[in-house]
Amino acid sequence: MKHTEKELQSLKEEVSQMWKLVLSQLEKAKQSFLNGDIDLAREIISREKRVDAFELKIDADCENYIALYSPVAIDLRLVLSLIKISSTLERIGDFAEGIARHVIDDDCNKIKPQVIEELQLEKMFEVLTSMFSDSFVALESENTKISGKILAKDNEIDILYHNSLDILSAYLQTEPTFIRCGLKLMLLIRKFERIGDHCSNIVEEIVFYVDAKVLKHGVKE
Repeated sequence: MKHTEKELQSLKEEVSQMWKLVLSQLEKAKQSFLNGDIDLAREIISREKRVDAFELKIDADCENYIALYSPVAIDLRLVLSLIKISSTLERIGDFAEGIARHVIDDDCNKIKPQVIEELQLEKMFEVLTSMFSDSFVALESENTKISGKILAKDNEIDILYHNSLDILSAYLQTEPTFIRCGLKLMLLIRKFERIGDHCSNIVEEIVFYVDAKVLKHGVKE
């Protein structure tokens, strides 16, 4: 293996490690939210610094690689994609932290189980973690054939998000004392929707790297 190939492999491994950390954060955010686990929420918040550190290191290492080796074609696409993917992973980490802070928030930590069930928040979590895991597989295997399936799941998240607006609006009309908490819950569900968008952005970067195709702003099939 050439020295440049070893460096590229090292960059991919760094992103893989960051990915696993953010996936862990997302799974713990789900557990913390559904169970009202404040201790776990605090753990998520404390681990966010590790996510930030990963992004800074990957950025620096990718910039160094470009400066040292002047990559072209697929190698350049890979490095550029890894920079964007690490930035996107950091944003998803931020949203996981935001979910954790919602759990800790004393103003709104006793949401009725039936509301959670109607909003299908557990299903949203499941779809998001599935998107995130499948995207990781796509990068590791360099298989873009599953990109359409992942992007379709983002559409599913969008539908659940828009449905939640109607469900919460109807609920708040009957429970006016829940308005403050309901608004905070809406902001939280918006975070879910944004995680889905970011997962789609990661898929687009993988397709760009592997197939040299630009999906951004195009038609997603």
